[in-house]
Amino acid sequence: MAIAKEILGASLLEKYNVNHWSKPVPRLGYLIQQHQSMLSSYPTFFSSSKRELLQRNNVKRKAVATLNIKDQSTGVIVEEPITYKVNALVNVRYDKTEDVKEMMLQVFAAFNNSTQRALILQLLSTEIDPRTMAPKMSKETILDCSKNLIIGAQLVAYKVEFVVDSSFGVPGAITIISRYEKELFLESVIIEGPYLPWETPAGLKELREEELGQLRGDGKGLRVSSDRIYDYDVYNDLSNPDKGIEFARPTLGDVNAESPVEEPMHMYVPRDDAMDRCKKEDFDVGKKKGMRRNFVPYLAAIADKDAFKSFSDINGLYRERSSFDMKSPLAKVIGKVQEFIQLHKFDPPMISTDASGCLRDDEFGRQALAGINPLSIERLKVFPPTSKLDPSIYGPQESALKEEHIIGDLNGMSIQQALEKNKLYIIDYHDMLLPFLNQVNCLDDRKAYATRTIFFLTPVGTLKPIAIELSLPSVGPNSQSKRVLTSPVDATTTWLWQLAKAHVCSNDCGVHQIVHHWLRTHAVMEPFIIAAHRQLSVMHPIFKLLHPHMRYTLEINALARQYLINVEGIIENNFTTGKHSMLITSAAYKNWWRFDLEGLPSDLIRRGLAIRDQTQPHGLKLLIEDYPYANDGLLIWSAIKTLVQTYVNYYYKDPSKICSDSELQAWYYEAVNVGHEDLRNASWWPRLDTPEDLSSILTTLIWLASAQHAALNYGQYPYGGHVPLRPPLMRKLVPKEDDPEYAKFVADPEKYFLSAIPSRFQSTKFMAVIDILSTHSIDEEYIGERKDLSTWLGDSEIIEAFYRFSMEMRRIENEIEKRNGDPKLRNRHGAGVSAYELLIPRSRHGVTCRGVPNSITI
Repeated sequence: MAIAKEILGASLLEKYNVNHWSKPVPRLGYLIQQHQSMLSSYPTFFSSSKRELLQRNNVKRKAVATLNIKDQSTGVIVEEPITYKVNALVNVRYDKTEDVKEMMLQVFAAFNNSTQRALILQLLSTEIDPRTMAPKMSKETILDCSKNLIIGAQLVAYKVEFVVDSSFGVPGAITIISRYEKELFLESVIIEGPYLPWETPAGLKELREEELGQLRGDGKGLRVSSDRIYDYDVYNDLSNPDKGIEFARPTLGDVNAESPVEEPMHMYVPRDDAMDRCKKEDFDVGKKKGMRRNFVPYLAAIADKDAFKSFSDINGLYRERSSFDMKSPLAKVIGKVQEFIQLHKFDPPMISTDASGCLRDDEFGRQALAGINPLSIERLKVFPPTSKLDPSIYGPQESALKEEHIIGDLNGMSIQQALEKNKLYIIDYHDMLLPFLNQVNCLDDRKAYATRTIFFLTPVGTLKPIAIELSLPSVGPNSQSKRVLTSPVDATTTWLWQLAKAHVCSNDCGVHQIVHHWLRTHAVMEPFIIAAHRQLSVMHPIFKLLHPHMRYTLEINALARQYLINVEGIIENNFTTGKHSMLITSAAYKNWWRFDLEGLPSDLIRRGLAIRDQTQPHGLKLLIEDYPYANDGLLIWSAIKTLVQTYVNYYYKDPSKICSDSELQAWYYEAVNVGHEDLRNASWWPRLDTPEDLSSILTTLIWLASAQHAALNYGQYPYGGHVPLRPPLMRKLVPKEDDPEYAKFVADPEKYFLSAIPSRFQSTKFMAVIDILSTHSIDEEYIGERKDLSTWLGDSEIIEAFYRFSMEMRRIENEIEKRNGDPKLRNRHGAGVSAYELLIPRSRHGVTCRGVPNSITI
């Protein structure tokens, strides 16, 4: 699929000689947000305020002359335009790690009284000068950033003056030319308001088109750092056979293969979309912490002492609080020693275990509704379930599940009655994984089944697992490739049941990561983001609405392609599916993913967990009333929908304008036909003809980028940090009585179980990774927060809509906390039950298992 396409862009680091400059290159963009203004020695263009915002809010105007001149030849009094000085503040952010030598060079340059190193700014009007047929322009003003520079300061404000006359009109933009060789981060000057294409002031129309042309590029030549280009290339070749045959991988999808990149160049992600330094520093801290925690397990692996001998070995990986009285000198010394030891340990995760350290049945069922993967549970509509795979390739379609396996756990109901009363549910990975199991089970230290798990909805609203089907590929017409385990009745079946649950959780862990998380949020969002940059002007109101929901995603995806899903990357090394993982993702995209079913209500209906009911809140009736992900998610979904509808209806009062908006139509067309090229001919793509169509598409995109990703990401360590409960890979199958290892299993089932899950070093590597992935950075921007509201200071209705949305997020936060304290809601409250907080909008920095950022930032 053509979704992970190479993004070629600019950091604007090239050094240009002043004699090579011609005219300023247009750049329409607002500067209140970070990443909007990485400047080097290259001319750049920025729009300014809408509807005289400059005069009203950001600057002062003062007359310096009023000229009423008498024409000497005619005697007529001619009134010349009044000249004004317009004052503005320019905020420049400096790298806090910039060395003193470079800072001193800038200060030294201040003594030269030269414009060789300076920013040259010019204010542009929205009106055309009839003499030049170009936008009216102020006089050039020169900003020397070396003056007033404070050594070590990160943000410095400079005052500048623009000289204009009274006929100048409304300010529309600023052109900026940088004569510095080192890039500058110009954080803010002035903000422009949204303009639909046909509303663009005459003085900005040509510049608007020129900038979009720059962003699209021409698809030719080699990219250089000064380019600002967003473009596509398929990412379907993960292999690197030059390193050896073990690094070879099949090409994904149906389009030509790209040339694999060992390490993308710095222009792979345009500079405006690069992460801030504090975000990168968070990554570095996480990496160092992971290395420190993995040091001892690494040494144990080298010494061939990598196996867990008991569950107490696993518990020893986690921090413990000191019980010593810290007042005594001895206690203080012991405390320091313990503190050093604790630095090499992990924080305890939040998931509950039984006395043996294994996953309890009630917690196993609860995780399907309130865990890190609440997207796989479905209502069982037919029993026994059947496969849709080709029987000539994959064997009989019939399940091994029979009535006798579950009838005893249905509280006296028949199977038909249980189906009719919506009491039976299933997590079914049979068809998704079975086609790949032969290859997976040939890998070293990997063993897997394609699992089906049947759950019964109890009278108190919890899910009870009652049967697990374990399937392997059929090797012959009479082979027993399917096996069913049921609730245990003795010690042996209890351990077999625990092993079966571990295999289910391993399946779930993999599908969560490579399908629900990577595919359904990261990957499918990227084409819409690239197309938005290429086809929607930054002046377009839809771009402005989407902008905070695109933050960091392109660079995060680039890093994922480099470290996560690449050959011998994190996914291949840590999950059961290994080097076949992206084949499974590609197949899921081709055969199962549909954009029109990715909105929360449609997804719940698709899985049989909700029905349309206009008498219910959100127009849906949940068939499992206590479904924390769905209950909380619908609150956020409805709030997003209301905001988007208000926004779209404000800018598209005439519904026919949707079809005539060339930028909007080009954005959606390109996202579908180029970004999602493999599925471009699918009949299910929504149309974009009406404001209702646009609102639905935008609501889905914002939901995926914010709440959906948060629900799937920020609980990875809290819910998956205790590896026996949610192993990312399994190393042994469940033994049968005629297996050679069955006697070893019976003799020491705990030892067998621990040898089947990841080793100590495998576990700590995985834990370190998901700890980083679960971390909120210091600069996180959460849903309901916008730093660009002054963009709409002429549109009070939009400001009010954003304010209501922000207040709704606060109300939702309070509502979720109230639900978590309700003893009637057994899936989020009770002894040993962790509260469901993943969709609480705000969070502090760190691993918190809560917080909904505006965008996919990790």
